[in-house]
Amino acid sequence: MKIAMPELLAPAGNMERLTTAIDYGADAVYLGAQSMSLRNYADNFTPEQLRAGCEYAHGRNAKVYVACNAFARDEDLKDLPELLTTIRTAGADALIVNDPGVIRVARKCVPDMPLHLSTQANTLNSEAALFWYEQGVKRIILARELSIKQIKAMRQRLPEDLELEMFVHGAMCVSYSGRCLLSNYINGRDSNRGECAQPCRWQYELREKGSNGEYFTIEQDERGSFIMNSRDMRLIEYIPEIVDAGIMSLKIEGRMKSIAYVATVVNAYRMAIDEYKRSIDEGREYKVPASVMRELELASHRPYTTGFAFGNPGAEGQETRSGGYVADGAIAAVVISYDGKTGTAFVAQRNKFYDGEELSILSPGDIGRSFKVSGITNEAGERVQSTPHPKEKLYIGCKQELKPGDILRKLTEKIGRASCRERV
Repeated sequence: MKIAMPELLAPAGNMERLTTAIDYGADAVYLGAQSMSLRNYADNFTPEQLRAGCEYAHGRNAKVYVACNAFARDEDLKDLPELLTTIRTAGADALIVNDPGVIRVARKCVPDMPLHLSTQANTLNSEAALFWYEQGVKRIILARELSIKQIKAMRQRLPEDLELEMFVHGAMCVSYSGRCLLSNYINGRDSNRGECAQPCRWQYELREKGSNGEYFTIEQDERGSFIMNSRDMRLIEYIPEIVDAGIMSLKIEGRMKSIAYVATVVNAYRMAIDEYKRSIDEGREYKVPASVMRELELASHRPYTTGFAFGNPGAEGQETRSGGYVADGAIAAVVISYDGKTGTAFVAQRNKFYDGEELSILSPGDIGRSFKVSGITNEAGERVQSTPHPKEKLYIGCKQELKPGDILRKLTEKIGRASCRERV
């Protein structure tokens, strides 16, 4: 029996992240236009950028899905037909929607555009999926609260041409499938309309009222208690089970993440999916190489969990001992060009590094290489010992062959959120 390989779907917060995701192996990207997206603080795409992004993707056999999944009010619907027409004209391959009103408008204005139902719609059962299918939805992005076992049972009751998509990596919101009211309540910033302040990531102190009216702080450690700090999802080890359940699209969360994060995570999942295919072709058990698993430790993350994939994670889904992100690496520079004759790379600096420092190389489908920097020269032709100026263009000595877009990384012990400007 031939098994279809799943689509690898990556976030694209801006044009640079779109090209990075596709170059590192994504089959499709999802992004937001200038309005109606749930990530208003991402750069998002102007009509011109969206057109260019679609051209770039299609030229490399990749697809572009545009999110129009903010909770809409009547005033939002006024400009919606123009927005939808712009998205279609730009060449996008599908719309991500969650609101019945938006679906209704889309069916009138752009009837030829495929509709993907956002996880915001909280689809938890086959009858709900069938309802949306009858409304013209082509793909369901399933609620995060479903287990793989439940998804497999749903799949058996659904039409073959109704696609299922599932989050497999990234942040887990303290909410119900992304419908969070906390930010709106505390800050007046509605997460369901793209303005989440992420208060679930803040440090909190739990206080108990005493008999004398004073409050006593209950602390986990000297930095406070992290009572709503959800772990990050990681399901790279379970691709066979996910595919067997009927999922055809593996979604990586993170439209606000850096290009280094996008490159690292997409590359790891690309290599894992390719290894899964090889294991089928060769008739052996699938196992993620240790080097690929190591890559996901290099990316900025909270401690990992399998989420709801194998049932309710309970307390294991929360990280109450510490807050913020950790990573085993930080981006040093991005390669612009490479001269093999002289062994010189022209790079754009992202974090400080030193002459003689060992850097690892992240290249599409290629991990594990490293080199020691042998000389740094700025554009004025001056030799320098370090690179303190953000995004400075530099020439560095490197005997390893490099390609434009390759990412050079500093490998360190676990580093915290504030340790570098741009984490991997």
